[in-house]
Amino acid sequence: MSNAPLMPKATAVWLVDNTALTFDQVADFTKMHPLEVRAIADGDAAQGIKGMDPISTGQLTRDEIEKGEKDPNYRLKIAESKVTLPPQAKKKGPRYTPVSRRHERPSAILWLVRNHPELKDAQIMRLVGTTKTTIASVRDRTHWNASTLTPMDPVTLGLCSQIELDFEVQRAAKEKPTDVSHGGPTLLPASETTRKEAELESTEREHDDLNVDAVFAKLKTIGGKKPDPDQD
Repeated sequence: MSNAPLMPKATAVWLVDNTALTFDQVADFTKMHPLEVRAIADGDAAQGIKGMDPISTGQLTRDEIEKGEKDPNYRLKIAESKVTLPPQAKKKGPRYTPVSRRHERPSAILWLVRNHPELKDAQIMRLVGTTKTTIASVRDRTHWNASTLTPMDPVTLGLCSQIELDFEVQRAAKEKPTDVSHGGPTLLPASETTRKEAELESTEREHDDLNVDAVFAKLKTIGGKKPDPDQD
């Protein structure tokens, strides 16, 4: 069996008092330890607990009990419920915080605001179970106890788990836009740089050719002939 009956200890009290089932059979059906069932039979445990009839609640049939009484090795099977309850949808709302921990929420909010400024108010509300008004008052230092607040890790305070905190921090990091200007100027592609270098080299070569032609033309007008570069 995988499912235990409702109110297993009260069911065990009834089975011990009203049937001839063995302690092992009762323990197997109620998912209790055989020694605990024996203690119930001896009156050392479950004192003051009223037995609950599993037959009247539809968890066990009389025929099933008779099978178990005839065969000590037989294991009782719980009856399937005739009523199927629809699964309850999880209610969305602020996180519940125990009363003993509620006075520590402002300190946790201050810690989150200082150490994880990327977190949104909605994320802080999920982690700590607070309101936007309280978050704003802590952030703006207008909280009534702002002068004595000390930043404290919400995980240490027991307001949330480390897994929940890491999840919200990672989500905030993914949603935060990347600052492109922070990286500085980017390099030009190779095609652009090589093209500019080739054009610059070609321009310089043309400029040098023009200078040589101009020099020789000037010399012709002065000397009447082109000087021989091999002669001194």
